[in-house]
Amino acid sequence: MVRLWWQGLVRFYDEMYQAPYRRISRRAQRRQDDLFRLMVMSESLGIPNPVSFYTLELMPFVLEDFHEWHQRMGMEHSPLEGFRCC
Repeated sequence: MVRLWWQGLVRFYDEMYQAPYRRISRRAQRRQDDLFRLMVMSESLGIPNPVSFYTLELMPFVLEDFHEWHQRMGMEHSPLEGFRCC
């Protein structure tokens, strides 16, 4: 009985400590993902990329979330001429 109460108390304080930082860490992760996506797709967007040969292999993984990304970046339609997602 006491053990369950103690585990509940520990879980409560753990949530109280982590809750304010959860949003900040999600935002930081989303920014890093957006930068990574920009680096991978930079050649397609017209930005010169010196390592485009290596990032070309990652393109299929990035295209899955492309629609959400370009809307989050403020573009209503796909910026790529050959790729239409909406």
